[in-house]
Order: sequence, then structure tokens, then C-alpha cells
Amino acid sequence: MMWHPAAMALALALDAAIGWPDGLFRRISHPVTWCGALISGLETRWNQGGTGRRRLAGLVAALLVILLSAAVGALLQAHAGPWLTALLAWPLLAARSLHQHVAAVAGPLARDDLPAARRAVSMIVGRDPDKLDSPAIARATLESLAENASDGIIAPLFWGALFGLPGIMAYKAINTLDSMLGHRVPRYRAFGWASARIDDLANLIPARLTALLFALAARHKQAALRTAWRDARHHRSPNGGWPEAAMAGAMGLRLSGPRIYGNETANEPWINAPGRDPGAQDIIAGLGLYRRMLLLAAACLALAAIL
Repeated sequence: MMWHPAAMALALALDAAIGWPDGLFRRISHPVTWCGALISGLETRWNQGGTGRRRLAGLVAALLVILLSAAVGALLQAHAGPWLTALLAWPLLAARSLHQHVAAVAGPLARDDLPAARRAVSMIVGRDPDKLDSPAIARATLESLAENASDGIIAPLFWGALFGLPGIMAYKAINTLDSMLGHRVPRYRAFGWASARIDDLANLIPARLTALLFALAARHKQAALRTAWRDARHHRSPNGGWPEAAMAGAMGLRLSGPRIYGNETANEPWINAPGRDPGAQDIIAGLGLYRRMLLLAAACLALAAIL
């Protein structure tokens, strides 16, 4: 356990440097894809019957996937030292991928190429991109950057630093379960309830830790902390509001607010309502804040390893 933080720091460095290469993806796909195939198979077979039966089946499916992932992690870790642990944890982070997807929005948005910007933002958000104007595209992009910094990087690093491969693999299973089943739509409302609640618990500490890291990495630290403390609770998610509000306060922007999913309008409250609307340059600035936050996270892991 003493070397888990060091292994996670090495995994973060690997992911930031090279991501998950396309050649590897073509040959062996990706661990999250393997987990998703298992979840999809269980959902197809078990998401049937009445509400009570679906809720119980969803709970059993979630626990099965999480425990199986943790068991595989424990089996691998029994034969792995720090270097191999880092290598196995590397594909379970998404630092480089997130940076690339966010940067892909900034370019066309800066050129006022809204169709291209909408196509790029559709890769990272679930709302209808055709209904987004320029400020809404920038808001959606920064919101995704903030939330995924927690879900895709800080949370897996946190659980990996505590428990090694079983921790990071169990967390990625939880996160994948929620992304596939935790939607408030008729098909998943009963079957996915357990996945959504478990994900909320698993992200309780990491989301707040991400907000703190964003604030410490920001130039306007007090504004970031003040906004997170004041506005995080206004978010639809019990966790997503923390990194999002910290970023909004750090950059003087307003985020969240009303948005369209399909044919429905979600009248979400604003986060940092007095802030200005973001643009393409704010996405670039947000990526700078994100990179500083990652460096700070790596430094924290290195310090934990030394101590």
C-alpha cells in the first residue's frame, strides 16, 4: 500500500504523455469497453419484469460487476510491483483524451465554425448540440472538462492511491455502470438506480478534492473556493457541482443554466450567475487551469509516496 500513490503518479504520467494509442485500441480495444460489454449483456438479460424485480436485478448486476473488477485487480496486484501496477492502471485514466476532446472544440469555435464546434462538443456532452449557440457550446465544454476531471482522473487516482489496482478497477466499473445505466429514462430508472447511487458515493470525496485542486491551481483561489462552497449545491448532481463551481469561480464565468436534452428543456440554475458567458479563449484558459491542476495532483501523489 505504501507504493500505491507512486504507481498512480507514474500511471498519470504515462497517460498524460501518450494516452491510449489508436494502435492498441484497434488491437485489444480498451478495458472500459470490456467492462461495458459485460454491463450491456447483464442489462439485456436482467432488465425485465416489474419495477421491484428490475431494482433488485440492477443492484445485483452492479455489485457483480464491481466485485468482479476488484477481484481481477486484486489478482493482478498480487503479482505486480509499482511499475507493473502503473502500467495496468494507465488505461484507466483519461487525462490526455479529455484534453484532446476539449481542445477539439476550441479551434472551430474560435473560427466561428459553429457546425464543426457542435460536432466536436457532441463527443463530450449529452445535450442536443444543434440547439447550442457559441456561449452554450463553450459552457458545455468547460462543464464537461470540470466534471470529467473529477470522474476520469482524480477519482480513479484517489481510489488507486488508497487501494491500488482493486481500487482503481472497482471505481472504473462504478463509473462505467453509471454512464451506461444511471440515466433518468424509463428503461433505466429502476434497473440503474443502484449504479447511480453507488457512483454518487464513490465520487463524494474525489469531487470535492477536485474542486480544491482547481482552486489551488487557479490564480483567483478565494473566488474559486467561495463559488464552490456557495453554488455546488445548486447543481443537479450531488458531486458534479463542486469541480464545475470551482472552475466557474476561478475563471469568473457563469456555467450550467438551462439546457436542452432531446425534446426536453432542463431549467437548471446558474452556477456563478454574476459571471460572464465563456468563449473559445476561455476554453483554452480552462485547459491551462486543467493542466496546472494535473501537475498539482501529481505532486500530491509524489508527496504521499514519500511520506
